[in-house]
Amino acid sequence: MGSRLSSLLQLARPHHWLKNSFVFVGPVFSHAWMQAPVVRSALLAFAAFCLVASAVYVVNDILDIEADRAHPTKRTRPIALGAVGIGEAWAYAALLAASGLWLSWAAGPKVLAIVLCYALLNLAYSLRLKHIVIFDVFVIAAGFMLRILAGTVGIGIAPSKWLIVCGLMVTLFLGFAKRRAELALASEHGHHRRVLDHYSLPLLDKLIGVSASGAIVTYCLYTVAPETVAVHHTENLVYTVPLVLYAMFRYLYLLHRKGQGEDPVTDLFRDPHILGAVAGWAVLTIWMFA
Repeated sequence: MGSRLSSLLQLARPHHWLKNSFVFVGPVFSHAWMQAPVVRSALLAFAAFCLVASAVYVVNDILDIEADRAHPTKRTRPIALGAVGIGEAWAYAALLAASGLWLSWAAGPKVLAIVLCYALLNLAYSLRLKHIVIFDVFVIAAGFMLRILAGTVGIGIAPSKWLIVCGLMVTLFLGFAKRRAELALASEHGHHRRVLDHYSLPLLDKLIGVSASGAIVTYCLYTVAPETVAVHHTENLVYTVPLVLYAMFRYLYLLHRKGQGEDPVTDLFRDPHILGAVAGWAVLTIWMFA
């Protein structure tokens, strides 16, 4: 019983739930963290994305079972390993999806619509879109944009256009970095997703450079924008830029010199430098907002 529950938990990939924290961008940057209805809706939206994203992971693992069995690391996933049966996995995915949609409905009709769009987009990604070069990464980035929209438009907060663009560039950066790590790993082991046949390391390095530059520039512009100063009542947010730069440069170092980047969430928790930069940014930002 314990091993079965452990397999089901592993299948849901709870360590990836950190990605859903993009939902909290709206409440934090609009100073709405003291408004109980907003916080409640944001927490419900976060939980909804966690459950629906887990359902998507389960469906992905069902559809990719043969490819996962040939992969050097993914072959240990519960479905590929045979620890969870196909029928059981489908039932589990349905339960997760239904629970997530119920929570999103509790958060509000707009959140429900956004979460539904997220689920359908990811289903299309699993079936077809993940095989379309470059567009595959844009679809991944769109999933993060939907999280931001759920935590802003979905719960009645007007989103900052600069933060939306910055979020897009950050997620494109991480997506292309992930593809680069996968391609580098594929050159060693020979097993990879089909779309990697259309990428090359020089192309991905260019795409990573463009998206990283875009993320940095848009964040810098956000910190000094007149509307930002008016909302946060401070011109000092620009002093968080060095921490953002350090985190991104450190991630590039891990990608190019340490062979990491295939799992951004794991890399975040594993590297003390990035953790320190993120923690420092959070503390400094909250102190300025207080």
